[in-house]
Amino acid sequence: MTRRPASVRIVATGGTIAGAAPSPRDTSGYRAGALPAAALLAALPLQDDIRLDARQLASLDSKDALPELWQMLARELAQAQSDPGVDGVVLTHGTDTLEETAWFLHLTLALAKPLVITGAMRPATAISADGPMNLLQAVQVAACPWAARHGVVAVLNGRVHHARHLRKAHTHRVDAFDSGEAGAAGFVQDGYVGWLSPPRRRPPRFPPDTPLAPVDILFDYPGISTSMVDAVLRAGARGLVWAGYGNGSISGRIEPLLREAGRRGLAIVRATRTGAGRVAHPGTGDFIQAAGLDPYKARIALMLALGAGTPPAALQALFDTLSYE
Repeated sequence: MTRRPASVRIVATGGTIAGAAPSPRDTSGYRAGALPAAALLAALPLQDDIRLDARQLASLDSKDALPELWQMLARELAQAQSDPGVDGVVLTHGTDTLEETAWFLHLTLALAKPLVITGAMRPATAISADGPMNLLQAVQVAACPWAARHGVVAVLNGRVHHARHLRKAHTHRVDAFDSGEAGAAGFVQDGYVGWLSPPRRRPPRFPPDTPLAPVDILFDYPGISTSMVDAVLRAGARGLVWAGYGNGSISGRIEPLLREAGRRGLAIVRATRTGAGRVAHPGTGDFIQAAGLDPYKARIALMLALGAGTPPAALQALFDTLSYE
């Protein structure tokens, strides 16, 4: 019996992968999201074993992506997951905020089928565009049923990354993304999908339509103004992620202000600005520790947790658990 081709849906949102520049020599100075999804598909070689269809959901530069986009994407992708005619889904996305979108979707979507995010560091018009290969390899991973066991993954530059560890670590190289100390989850080579880490599939933590509480991030630096904390409070934030020195250390003149803000009801998560490592518990319960989450992922987790009405006493356990997912 002949096996039917895998059906992969591509949901396009713009970004550099759909970018256009005046000259094929240009890898910067382009307009993101200039090309439609059909143009991305036209750059792919035909494959007998995979059937593609594409939907244009947005055409934007991901630096302008707002949290509302995460929720819109979650609704669209949940619908694709429930479509019996779809075997896997690829989301094309700008690289500036790709890691935030991947993490939000990982926390909110129940996956029965692969969900793969990809993008590009060079526009589609560049002579050395990386988008077509990234998209082709993302489609190949999305056509692999085993990929659903890993939750939301990103495919870029021949590597597969779990949403939990994915980060943009360079400004312009085609290998701009990595997974930090965890290492890549897998790789793609000439259509072969290989896995380097065990599956990570688990129930989603929050429903996709969970209200997103306003949460800000402040980075510590020598001479930081005390007015920064006041500004967060005046703006009506319900939570704050403090990206501190080293092990999440807080400037001495700022710490009393944060303690007072906490007494006034602001949920404060202590993270690190270093880019790697776990924030250890200091032995007090004054602040929530981000554990292994970076400030950006900690912010999204706190937005969802506060929006879902998670009791303050349960927040630390949540962050401890998310660090290992």
